[in-house]
Amino acid sequence: MKQENLIKLFETWSGEKALKYEPLPQSGSYREYYRISSPRKTALGVFNSDNQENIAFLSFSKHFLSKGLNVPKIYLESLENDSYLIEDLGDTTLFSFLTEERKSEGWSENITNYYRQVLEALPSFQVHAGKDLDYSVCYPRAKFDKQSMMWDLNYFKYYFLKLAKIPFDEQALESDFHTFIDYLLGTQTDFFLYRDFQSRNIMLRDGRPYFIDYQGGRRGALQYDLASLLYDAKADIPQQVRSELLAHYIKSLKKQKGFAKLNEPGFIQYFFGYVFIRIMQAMGAYGFRGFYEKKEHFLKSIPYALENLRWLLDNVHLPVNLPALSKVWERLTQSEALKKYSGDRKSEYALTVSVNSFSYKKEIPRDSSGNGGGFVFDCRAIHNPGRYDKYKLLTGKDPEVIEFLEKESEVGAFLDHVKKLIDSSVEVYTKRKFTNLMISFGCTGGQHRSVYCAEKIAHYLSGRKDVEVILTHTELNNRSR
Repeated sequence: MKQENLIKLFETWSGEKALKYEPLPQSGSYREYYRISSPRKTALGVFNSDNQENIAFLSFSKHFLSKGLNVPKIYLESLENDSYLIEDLGDTTLFSFLTEERKSEGWSENITNYYRQVLEALPSFQVHAGKDLDYSVCYPRAKFDKQSMMWDLNYFKYYFLKLAKIPFDEQALESDFHTFIDYLLGTQTDFFLYRDFQSRNIMLRDGRPYFIDYQGGRRGALQYDLASLLYDAKADIPQQVRSELLAHYIKSLKKQKGFAKLNEPGFIQYFFGYVFIRIMQAMGAYGFRGFYEKKEHFLKSIPYALENLRWLLDNVHLPVNLPALSKVWERLTQSEALKKYSGDRKSEYALTVSVNSFSYKKEIPRDSSGNGGGFVFDCRAIHNPGRYDKYKLLTGKDPEVIEFLEKESEVGAFLDHVKKLIDSSVEVYTKRKFTNLMISFGCTGGQHRSVYCAEKIAHYLSGRKDVEVILTHTELNNRSR
């Protein structure tokens, strides 16, 4: 029946016979999405038995479209059948894009540029479109008020703390919840709050971001959605990028009428308060979906949330006394039981170290990551095997050259000094969540000494779990082309 209704909607809208009907992977909600296509048209059919949620989504979408915002067009709806038809924005979310991009480029300028676009659009939802939005359709509540916050905090308490076996004083924690909420409600809360503003709910099409899944929207503080995006757990945005993006959002917000004289320090102070409550809400979801519903992939977000929490505890001071809640946060970051979900994260968002060999007859390799800096080591003071005929056609990867360098040169002492220098940088870069470091070794021809040193350092660094190594031999690659 569900399929028949959606196909009927599609054929009524398109005027063509539906040829394909394929379900899309389900995410964290219970809504069901189907891609339906005919010879010339495609659309997404949505089935959701929660009618109030459907009404909120459709009403918000029409309003946002009237304001020129990038949300999916509504083609046709059948609320009596819990179904509607919307524009197909493709399959590329901001999260899927950044995940693929980081595999080869680390955190690139391309990723940051998309986030800038997103943050330039956010105030248009919050302020401009939020002014005359019909909040009467909000579901389950019209405002992110004390009741809404208590729901989130109890969600965190019962589905994460309890199931993760983190001890707490029930009454003391309840008192801190009320104190924390009273503090958070001290800022302005009359803007549109998207509620789940994160990288999986932003689609990328034709180089532009489009926005979905705002049916839980309601009135609230500006800082909440910003916290949701910048501290989106598995997106794992480097801290220095977060700081830059926070400043970019504030700059965009100031362009909205009435915000030119925004109190930036006050805004930022409340922002970090909302980061804390958003992380707790997300952890409640990880506990419910992961611990309770046994959906393992939700548990993989826990280490990222704990790292964010640890950074906040080390760097942020909230102007409110929360002894029981602070103790819970500390226990979470120290929990041995939760550390087991970390696994081997090297393949995802480790520091990317680019190790290169090159010839000084050409040019020093350029850093394509946008990070700049790094190390360039001159290997020309090392005894050169290239001066001898029997090694001229070999490279620093061949056993004969390796044996020569290790017996007939001071390369070992040279590399010991190199390791000490790069170790200190890797430690600091990793701690500060920097994403890229470039290390280059140059010699006369880029064939023997530089290749050997690059190989050795790449091997040395590859033993670390917090580092992803990319090794490039510039001259050897050029020869093979």
